[in-house]
Amino acid sequence: MTIQVGDKLPASKLRVMTSEGPAVKTTDDIFKGKKVALFAVPGAYTGTCHKMHLPSIFLNAYAIKDKGVDTIAIISVNDVFVMNAWKKDTDLRDEAVFLADGNADFTKAIGMELDASGNGLGIRSHRYSMLVEDGKVTKLNLEPAPGKVEVSGGDTLLGQL
Repeated sequence: MTIQVGDKLPASKLRVMTSEGPAVKTTDDIFKGKKVALFAVPGAYTGTCHKMHLPSIFLNAYAIKDKGVDTIAIISVNDVFVMNAWKKDTDLRDEAVFLADGNADFTKAIGMELDASGNGLGIRSHRYSMLVEDGKVTKLNLEPAPGKVEVSGGDTLLGQL
């Protein structure tokens, strides 16, 4: 079942890179007591994600945070090392947390898995943006096609704040 507005995020573990190396962050660590703009992409460095989705987030990051968002988070079904490299290459002002969902545990738990094995990519995440307040989904923008950024970009979520 796909997560809906009003649902609480399920307990899950994600990975982030720290100065000491990979670390586990729970959904409570990330979302409890916070207002979080969560952006999911099918894959780090992939064309649409890298050239369209991330720029839409970073061009609007200051404005999103000015609207009371505590954290901007970007999640993908990639390992923590890839997500860390992607952060270094794209997040020049350190505006976002890059979350690795390497086994797609979180993605599957919220019903957002995408079977991209036909393109050699395995199980990935659908492209979406989500506003999460204290662990509860308050806005959800699911992109109808994985190769587009029409409803899941930073500009759309900013307009909903």
